[in-house]
Amino acid sequence: MAINKKQIGVIVGAVVVVALAGGGIAIAANANSSNSPDVEATGSAEEQVAAATSFDLTTKNADDRPSIDPVADAVASLKASGFQPIEAGKLTVAQTVKSGAPPLVFAASDDNTTPLGSEADFAALVADGLGLEYNPVSVDWADWPLGIQSGKYDIILNNVTVTEERKELYDFASYRVDLLGFYVKADSDITSIKGSADISGLTIIVDSGTNQEKILLAWNEELAAAGKKPAELVYYNDSAAANLALQSGRADVYFYPNASGAYAAASTGDTKQVGTVSGGWPQTADIAAATKKGNGLIDAVGLVINATIEGGQYQEVLDRWGLDSESIPKSEINPPGLPKTD
Repeated sequence: MAINKKQIGVIVGAVVVVALAGGGIAIAANANSSNSPDVEATGSAEEQVAAATSFDLTTKNADDRPSIDPVADAVASLKASGFQPIEAGKLTVAQTVKSGAPPLVFAASDDNTTPLGSEADFAALVADGLGLEYNPVSVDWADWPLGIQSGKYDIILNNVTVTEERKELYDFASYRVDLLGFYVKADSDITSIKGSADISGLTIIVDSGTNQEKILLAWNEELAAAGKKPAELVYYNDSAAANLALQSGRADVYFYPNASGAYAAASTGDTKQVGTVSGGWPQTADIAAATKKGNGLIDAVGLVINATIEGGQYQEVLDRWGLDSESIPKSEINPPGLPKTD
């Protein structure tokens, strides 16, 4: 997948450090960027981005994001639905801008306000396609459900997984696959992790209380039943400490959300992906835009997402943030969600 030349900059100016939430990698980010070399990037996404010195995490990145003209079918669908935006002419989008992290959604390094990341790019495209202005509102993760239900926000695009329980209150239009990734040191001898047999005897960093911990515990049960040595799970409260443990050899693998892992690997070259698994293993899981159930917005959103898939803007967003492995062929309205838990 080709990386846009705008991403490949000669880095000048001040440097800020952005810690990936739960990602364990510290990223050196531009405070300013100058002219881009006139070269064509080749190779894997991680090789291309690593060769590009770093992602531009300034407001300039927002100026360079893909755009789309209003999609006639989507605009017509929105009008026919009777949906009225909270603010006339705007699509008010709930996103964790202030508390987020690359590559999903986060505040630009030079103004601490402008939303950047794949989720910001997708939200801006949806607004474009609906003929509305992208109006992001930074929220805490815990606050978006009530905000969507109460009509405080029109929509959320913020790495929300579709579940059957959530579908009782919200409508969804899918736009990414929910993946978890196994990451190892760049020079590790580990080349592939696909199931329980591949983790036997390994030391794996994982966050407590997460889906990935549940998966590893289930795989360890499979290993124990087969008479094989289980993986040792280790926990760190600090992501930097977790990364240090991986790089120093005190752990073999870091298992965490693939989006953060792919971005970190591409940005630093210190790690590599050796496998992915659905965030809802053993079921598959989708990431989707969510609206208040029955408010008439979601069908138009799905039409826009599919228009961006057909037009190539969708792939541009994935390429910008190293998330090609999370692509989908078509957006679905209210796809099957993860089952309710007892």
